[in-house]
Amino acid sequence: MRRLGGVPVFCFMPGQDQRGVSSVVIFQSFILNVESHAGSIETELLCNISVMPSNAVVDIIDLSTHVMNLPQVSGRQVERFAHLGIATVTDLLKHLPIRYEQEHGESSIGDLVMGVVGSVRGMITAARAAPAGRGGRQAKIEVTLEDSSGQMKLVWFNAGYLRGRLHPGMQVRVQGKVTTYKNRQQMVNPRWEIIEEDDQVVPNRDYLRPVYPATENLPSWAIEKIIGEVLEYVGGQILDPLSKATLKHHAMPKLADAFYAVHRPACEDDALGARRRLAYNELLLLQIGIALKRYDCRHRLTAHCLHFSEAVDQQIHEIFPFPLTGSQQRVIGEIRVDLQRNWPMSRLLQGDVGSGKTVVALYALLMACCDRKQGVLMAPTEILAEQHYLSISKMLEHSTIRVGLLTAAASEVNRKALLRQLGAGKIDILVGTQALLSEDVVFENLAVVVVDEQHRFGVLQRAAFQRPAVAQGVVYCPHYLVMTATPIPRSLSLTLFADLDISTIDKLPPGRGPIVTRVVGSDKSRSVYQYMLDRLGRGDQAYVVVPTIEDGISGPSSRLKNLRQHTKMLQEIFVGFNVASIHGQLKRETREAIMSRFRAGMIAVLVATTVIEVGIDVPNARMMVVEHAERFGLAQLHQLRGRIGRSGDGRKSLCVFIADPSTEPAKERMKAIGATHDGFKVAQYDLEIRGIGDFFGTRQHGLPALRVAQIPRDMNLLQLARRDAQAIVKADPALANDDHQVLRQLLVQQFGVDIGLVQAG
Repeated sequence: MRRLGGVPVFCFMPGQDQRGVSSVVIFQSFILNVESHAGSIETELLCNISVMPSNAVVDIIDLSTHVMNLPQVSGRQVERFAHLGIATVTDLLKHLPIRYEQEHGESSIGDLVMGVVGSVRGMITAARAAPAGRGGRQAKIEVTLEDSSGQMKLVWFNAGYLRGRLHPGMQVRVQGKVTTYKNRQQMVNPRWEIIEEDDQVVPNRDYLRPVYPATENLPSWAIEKIIGEVLEYVGGQILDPLSKATLKHHAMPKLADAFYAVHRPACEDDALGARRRLAYNELLLLQIGIALKRYDCRHRLTAHCLHFSEAVDQQIHEIFPFPLTGSQQRVIGEIRVDLQRNWPMSRLLQGDVGSGKTVVALYALLMACCDRKQGVLMAPTEILAEQHYLSISKMLEHSTIRVGLLTAAASEVNRKALLRQLGAGKIDILVGTQALLSEDVVFENLAVVVVDEQHRFGVLQRAAFQRPAVAQGVVYCPHYLVMTATPIPRSLSLTLFADLDISTIDKLPPGRGPIVTRVVGSDKSRSVYQYMLDRLGRGDQAYVVVPTIEDGISGPSSRLKNLRQHTKMLQEIFVGFNVASIHGQLKRETREAIMSRFRAGMIAVLVATTVIEVGIDVPNARMMVVEHAERFGLAQLHQLRGRIGRSGDGRKSLCVFIADPSTEPAKERMKAIGATHDGFKVAQYDLEIRGIGDFFGTRQHGLPALRVAQIPRDMNLLQLARRDAQAIVKADPALANDDHQVLRQLLVQQFGVDIGLVQAG
């Protein structure tokens, strides 16, 4: 029996004693783990790792010490560090400068040179907030600074935030250009920091000063001071996973030296070389974790080896109502090879909107059915699940294959009846939403899992599908195929999806008409809808997409158009044409009825939220308008645009994005979506605009955040780390060699109990 949700079982090889299980299998136990079992497994892995002694003994502080236990850090600073994502000493050391500023050595006030940038320290003897401008705003701060050689004036304009922070008796260090005002030396808007009496005097020479990501109440200079002191404590504890030979081959410094150089660089080249080493180290650990998972999948796990013959292939092709493209056939061949192996397939199927991914996925499901096994297809929304169920059922209506649908909307009676059939093997393909993950959803003989739009599921949800089942004493894991219409840039395929083989459908089916895209301001709305009226008169249908169903927190007076109001407005404009609306809060029967009428041409304009983003296929829909397009992501806009141009007759379709972007990222998105219809280019633009951390969301992809490496900027380093990781795992998959003990320790520190979730990609 096979259960998707609930308590997992550990994946040991049949007949293998648990005491003799290798570290790779223990890594797999992470993969099969849920949060409730995390503690015991982490203990087991830690016990299986030889901990290397540090080079320096520190009584209180080590790399795992929480910042709250650092004597240099106050209670308030602990909270501020938390806002920066810093919890431990390791986090602190990986909090790298965003830039370096040329710092000038200190001199006395009496030795400052007019017109030259100088740096001095002294005591504040007077401070006041002076009115500046009309209304008596306290926006000007004046301070008198004194040392043994004299006095000078410091002035900050538009600096009300400094009021109360600078007061007589404070010792400060300032740096700025020296000018005069009323024959008196002064600095205007100088950089400043509070110092202690015993702070070391900066030597009278220029040097690079790090500038850190900071908060208003935790300035860069405070972070610099804390990191500098902590480095003195823990520098000797920083273990290096690379051998001297590897360091020499890659022309990289030791890890400890890199941390020193990045925080205290002698020159810019030192800082760049140090950051390169730290980024490589981060990427190497990531790639080794992924490589271990891939090794585990191929050498430790067992899957059903599905039988194939030319007769089976012909039977499946006869089910499809249209010939497949060469690109689809090529990808099917790749999947077919995987399914005939006795280890689980882990494959990502990507293709642009409308490229025919669902048919390819159905082929994989049908291979399971032809071998008397079961398949499951999970979609992120009820509307998409219903669409898959209807289209698959229609294609299989003349076959003996039984298809079921399970969503949260199912009645209790229907649900129980369906689950009885499923457990008895009387349902061959089950389509559904995350309702499939319920503990009572039990398959008789599950062999193939397909997850559509996989990035929209949480990591633990996706991982639940890959937990094994025991049949006749053998541990079986299902073959796993994930689909996405959000193409994956190569840099992401080597990070977020490096544990998956990737198949790409790179050609659209014939007959797809070109889609013309226009990005216009809201002042053009009237003419856009006038043109839509003309298209409706020619028999075309249209979508109008709005961001919300009804007024939210912005209130009725908000300029944000909502579905209910907009539907009413369009009904008044398109007199004589049926205008209807659809959204995710409608009952399933109501949604199905609306979509059926739209497909049949009984509805001319469908006003919708993003529920139509994926899976909806109405050939006669040739125009789309997206209101407030600046509020949507690039991938979302591309997905929405893909709902039109599906007629097969080659006619042009039109997509209009109505937008008034006010921020630079929004302007960049609108520029990008108007510049290309290539989903792969759209994805690359999206990555460049948002960065890897937000492309799918860190919580979604489940990998530890990259604190140093930046993708795609560090693409060359990523490829180098990948090659090295693959070589290491190939030569020593258990990481048992003495040279790899530090790597093992760092892997646990890096991934913790979440290392197994890498596979859920």
